[in-house]
Amino acid sequence: MTYQEATQYLFNQTANFEKQGPSGYKEGLRSMQELDKHFGHPHKKYRTIHVAGTNGKGSLSHMLAAQLQVCGYRVGLYTSPHLVDFCERIRVNGQPISEEYVTKFVETERPFFEPLKATFFEVTTAMAFKYFSEQDVDIAVIEVGLGGRMDSTNIITPICSIITNISLDHTQLLGSSLEEIALEKAGIIKEGVPCVVGEVTPETRPVFEAVAKEKHTKLIFAEDTPASKLIPSKPGDKGQRYRNIYGVEFSCELMGDFQVKNMNTFSTVMLLLMDLGYLCSCKDPRNVENITYELNTALMNVTKLTGLMGRWQTVQEKPKVVCDTGHNAGAWNYLSKLLEEEEKNCRELRIIYGILEDKDIYAVMSQLPKNARYYWTKGSTKRAFPENSLKVFGEQFGLKGDAYPNVQQAFDAAMEDAQPDDFVFVGGSNYVVADFLKTRI
Repeated sequence: MTYQEATQYLFNQTANFEKQGPSGYKEGLRSMQELDKHFGHPHKKYRTIHVAGTNGKGSLSHMLAAQLQVCGYRVGLYTSPHLVDFCERIRVNGQPISEEYVTKFVETERPFFEPLKATFFEVTTAMAFKYFSEQDVDIAVIEVGLGGRMDSTNIITPICSIITNISLDHTQLLGSSLEEIALEKAGIIKEGVPCVVGEVTPETRPVFEAVAKEKHTKLIFAEDTPASKLIPSKPGDKGQRYRNIYGVEFSCELMGDFQVKNMNTFSTVMLLLMDLGYLCSCKDPRNVENITYELNTALMNVTKLTGLMGRWQTVQEKPKVVCDTGHNAGAWNYLSKLLEEEEKNCRELRIIYGILEDKDIYAVMSQLPKNARYYWTKGSTKRAFPENSLKVFGEQFGLKGDAYPNVQQAFDAAMEDAQPDDFVFVGGSNYVVADFLKTRI
């Protein structure tokens, strides 16, 4: 079996929510628990941090991994989905799992997981946990795939849990209200394990408080933590700058208004980890010299240290081309503002856009910039909303553009139209960004 055959087997022969949508989702942890038992409970051989949330959990997971690496830990990082290659999902100190390991795992373990009817995500999660154990990691940052309570990753008992925020997404599986979705994501809160919540609403806060009380655990709201409050300065060429109440100044290469919110959550988690005895040698957030060095080293090198892609990522200049994987209404609350700022400084704004059919298209469309030229398209997935139908929806919102059958043709058309001082954005779905980046790497 080749690597291509192994990954094609995983994508096509196992139930796969990412490709199939709700029909590829299997509720319950029985299969995952059987896989975990089969491999000797590998996740118990290292410490873990569990990260859930509607938006921002990927960026936060990568920032945490970068920070832990700079502090000298051997760090596993498990995220999803991948953008270019399957191996991106499982990393140790930024290096992806090898093609050989993936191939051997599928070949060797297929007789066990196939009768279980294990899903793509269950098999991949089991692979990651086993790999981290064999790689002798000190700690692994584990990103939830979908929801929390019934997510395959939820067999772990971490040193801390993190929930970034809650907004309406995957409503057909997680619930149609913020309260219902919050309850699903609060399912990662474990007995006696402290949990940090990044952003709350009047609807979600009581849900987290009730679950934490039931689990007898410490609940920390980043918005209520004065020591984590950051004062952002105007973004510059060397990233977004921040200063906390102790006078620590640092920069992060991840840009955008949403990352300011994410950074408050990150800072709260950092303070918690220091209290738990992790991170910097001094363990004192007021030691400006130590903290400043470690934060700047980690956060200005997140992409290099962890391999992060697709978060307001600048791909080229003249014309400037940026891609971002933000794909729901919550993410577009921030992306629309970023694009409005770019529109002020460019000759023309051009947007290559595709969305999945299970997203709230009306909510997202209402936030898209009106004064832009659109190149409607679709990513390589059966869940993609047809590009011609997307064009019709766009016209209802006063959005002008043409439809293209794939991302490459949409991008080629945009570049043919663009002048050096235009701004080109590629996004709307992970699959659109993935198809785009595959032609660039």
